[in-house]
Amino acid sequence: MAANATATVCPAPMKATSNGSFQGDNPLDYALPLVILQICLVVTFTRLLALILKPLRQPRVIAEIIGGILLGPSALGRSEKFLHAVFPSRGMTVLDTLANIGLLYFLFLVGLELDIRSIKKTGKKALGIALVGISLPFVLGIGTSVVLRSTISRGVSQGPFLVFMGVALSITAFPVLARILAELKLLTTDVGRIAMSAAAINDVAAWILLALAIALSGSNTSPLVSLWVLLCGVAFVLFAIFALKPVLGWMARRSPEGEPVKELYICITLSLVLAAGFVTDTIGIHALFGAFVVGIVVPKDGPFAGVLIEKIEDLVSGLLLPLYFVSSGLKTNVTTIQGAQSWGLLVLVIFTACFGKIVGTISVSMLCKVPLKEAVTLGFLMNTKGLVELIVLNIGKDRKVLNDQTFAVLVLMALFTTFITTPTVMAVYKPARRGVPYKHRTIRRKDLDTELRLLVCFHSTRNIPTMINLIESSRGIQKRGRLCVYAMHLMELSERSSAISMVHKARRNGLPFWNKACDGQDQMVIAFEAYQQLSSVTVRPMTAISPLGTIHEDICMSAHQKRSAMILLPFHKHQRLDGVMESLGHAFQAVNQRVLRHAPCSVGILVDRGLGGTTQVSASEVSYTIVVPFFGGRDDREALAFGVRMAEHPGIVLSVTKFVFPPGTAVAAQESNEDDDSPNDDDLSELTASKNESIAYEERTVATKEDIVAALKSMSKCNLFIVGRMPSNVPVLVDRTSDCPELGHVGSYLASSGFSTTASVLVVQQHNPSGSLHPLVKEQAKADVYDLPDTSLGDYSRGNTMV
Repeated sequence: MAANATATVCPAPMKATSNGSFQGDNPLDYALPLVILQICLVVTFTRLLALILKPLRQPRVIAEIIGGILLGPSALGRSEKFLHAVFPSRGMTVLDTLANIGLLYFLFLVGLELDIRSIKKTGKKALGIALVGISLPFVLGIGTSVVLRSTISRGVSQGPFLVFMGVALSITAFPVLARILAELKLLTTDVGRIAMSAAAINDVAAWILLALAIALSGSNTSPLVSLWVLLCGVAFVLFAIFALKPVLGWMARRSPEGEPVKELYICITLSLVLAAGFVTDTIGIHALFGAFVVGIVVPKDGPFAGVLIEKIEDLVSGLLLPLYFVSSGLKTNVTTIQGAQSWGLLVLVIFTACFGKIVGTISVSMLCKVPLKEAVTLGFLMNTKGLVELIVLNIGKDRKVLNDQTFAVLVLMALFTTFITTPTVMAVYKPARRGVPYKHRTIRRKDLDTELRLLVCFHSTRNIPTMINLIESSRGIQKRGRLCVYAMHLMELSERSSAISMVHKARRNGLPFWNKACDGQDQMVIAFEAYQQLSSVTVRPMTAISPLGTIHEDICMSAHQKRSAMILLPFHKHQRLDGVMESLGHAFQAVNQRVLRHAPCSVGILVDRGLGGTTQVSASEVSYTIVVPFFGGRDDREALAFGVRMAEHPGIVLSVTKFVFPPGTAVAAQESNEDDDSPNDDDLSELTASKNESIAYEERTVATKEDIVAALKSMSKCNLFIVGRMPSNVPVLVDRTSDCPELGHVGSYLASSGFSTTASVLVVQQHNPSGSLHPLVKEQAKADVYDLPDTSLGDYSRGNTMV
């Protein structure tokens, strides 16, 4: 009796905090220090794996799944000492609770990203692909379950096992698919739009099927209990639509654009997520279902949803969610897959999952007259698994529907199918970047009455006033061809789900994402809209949402699509109050350098020192002095052409200074050997013959570098310098010119902190069609171009991840 009593004694629950190691306590025997160590270990380990897998273009969820498996009994967890020290069984309750709270709010974020209105507008292609992509794998999953029940899953309940297997094979991971499409720049292509629409339908259907599976997998075998669970689940959904949605809508309406959302509204919404989770867990269909439903019914318009995402996504995705992958990994023991039979069943499950999704999607796509290459791409994209797959498998394991070996097989299936998606799509689908040739790629042109198109890029509100003042100064006279400006906001695509949310909004509305974003971004579009109303310039906002490593592709392809004559880029440094130029980071500098190499037109880099001050200047108040130092060469002629156009504005005085080198000097010899397509004097002779009173012309003789520096310093009181990037005969003027090679010798000197604190600088590179450039767009005759970006919504860019 005593022995039996001793055997049934449970270990004491873990206390929250220790007294410290100096008091003789082991911190790992207490809940709080243990969970802190677990979080730090998991986050560090998974982020390191994500960094290793980054060259393979794998989504972060792959690194987190692999990290969970490696920390579990399949690898590091094989060490009993490590497992009992870091992940002791009596501490798993705290870990699982934290992981599920993180998962609860992550599913709330997933619901926020799903817009039922867009699903209602889904086309027949996406609807057909979604239905076949669910039904065929589901049927094959049922067939596979029969094989598994006769081998490694003997004794499990037939009904729930059939449904869980069907759901596991038919799921498409909506958030993971969105991330892959964004990384591959396919979000707003036809393939991307169809895949996202079909995945959204698939996601909703998967949750309905999962609710059914959970209802059937209860410990009570009575079908009446399962029926009650389903009916109560439907009642909860109706309650969310007719009771919670109006309340959330009322709070959203009381959170207008430009005003902060009340803390009380955020608190109520986040509490509703927990309350909904409690209700659905009480019903018996898992707490995650309630959080997902609340996310769906939150209004997507206005700043309310965006603020909710901003408040919780970093904590949830960065710290809490990785714990769920570890919790799952600790249940995954790959070593249970032993022998030819087990490995054969793994191959069977992988083949069945891929066959059902890929072949089913390809078949219905071909019936909808989708080209074969795009159909194969859609098949592999729809085969993406991810977090929702793990949720299904973990619920199945917790409900004793899946044993250890079946669970490990299905986790490896999910990992394999997601891992192959990106490399396969990259190999199969390489959308040709083709476009129609166009004529006017430079500011300098013979026909000055043609429309001038500029692609103006900016990172933040800091760049906007100077850019608008530069546009105002460049609009020319009324009788000339009009000025059309495409204002492109450059936004880095990060791992944060809010970036994907903004892409969804932009795709749905056909408008720039900042029309529906927070007030800091609202000010950007308001500034351009106000300027358009006050001037004769046409301004069309655009957005490029890409990783900074590839955002130059979006810029160059947009410039070609919009037939731009010049791309205007902000310099990667900004001037502080003390006059020192401070860098925003090498990544922004690299963007400018790549645009210079690949641009289909001329490029200008603007060093902003407050042209016109920190606010937009009206046309009647423009009063600038502009200097064009002319040394000779293609880029200098383009700078001169831009300056002459700006001189047409009544408030601008242009000063052109030609630098002349005496015969016999080294730079003069360079000038005489210059191989250029037209004489430098042609532009200057036209300038002097124009008799424009707002243009002053002079020549200065310089023999040395010091003479050039002294001459430039004497002009430093102007408002703006316009200079060619690579004058053909100028020596190095600053010791650290390699710091900013994209500006050239003269531009680097003018942009240095020691030169001026008031004069902005525009460094110009003229398009050289015969130069050693690397165009990103292959030009073909119009009749041969089949995959031009969709411009059905006017001039808003629809190419790649631009909206």
